[in-house]
Amino acid sequence: MAADSGLAAIDHVGLAVADLDAASDFYTDLLGVPPSHREEVPQDGVRAVFFDLGSASLELLGSTSGDSRVARFLGRRGEGLHHIAYLVTDIEAELAGWRRRGAELIDEHGRPGARGRLVAFIHPKSAHGVLTELCQLRDQSS
Repeated sequence: MAADSGLAAIDHVGLAVADLDAASDFYTDLLGVPPSHREEVPQDGVRAVFFDLGSASLELLGSTSGDSRVARFLGRRGEGLHHIAYLVTDIEAELAGWRRRGAELIDEHGRPGARGRLVAFIHPKSAHGVLTELCQLRDQSS
């Protein structure tokens, strides 16, 4: 991104998994730490399990319905990397910057997401094949 970008850091990397409990057990064993947070996000049809790893997190995404975006992703691509999420200081300003660059936005505005963050997604076509999530801590919203 350009030097004037509001991207502050990588917030998390999201992995789509078919069996959330099995994947959670695997990563607990691999990383040597238990999940730091579990949450269902009903509006997205997902359950999320987070592992804190220094300044960033690993997010495991399991579908709660057969028609969720994660379920469709798993059906097309199978398990694996789903998205990369960047922490931003002003989600609306960052979305405006992506819009100016001609990006295809999945979310036109920030919306409630997991862990109390405002989130918005950028279509993979606009980020060299990578689904990109912008995350803003709620207490920073304007």
